[in-house]
Amino acid sequence: MKSRESLVRLKAFQVTEKRRQLQQLQLMMSEFERMAKELETQISVEEKKSGITDPSHFAYPTFAKAARQRADNLQISIRELKVQQDAAELALEEAEADYAKASALEERDGGQRARA
Repeated sequence: MKSRESLVRLKAFQVTEKRRQLQQLQLMMSEFERMAKELETQISVEEKKSGITDPSHFAYPTFAKAARQRADNLQISIRELKVQQDAAELALEEAEADYAKASALEERDGGQRARA
């Protein structure tokens, strides 16, 4: 039953890979959130320096306008990563279920071999 052992190893590898991908997505999301917070702080400082908080004002600081656009883009990216994270979580659950089935078959076959 070498093929069953190979199947179990393959499923274990797939579970490990799905977990790694999920962790990578979570890491990216937290990094983007940190960057967005830093940009918001910089925007606030720039607005206080200029005394203008209305982005549509003609004298609104260019740096603040660019930073605001970047922060908005990061928020969009975070939302897109959240969708990917949800899909990765589902894929991980499926991979774990497949691994559990393969392990159960291997244990059953191992028990039958021991009795034979």
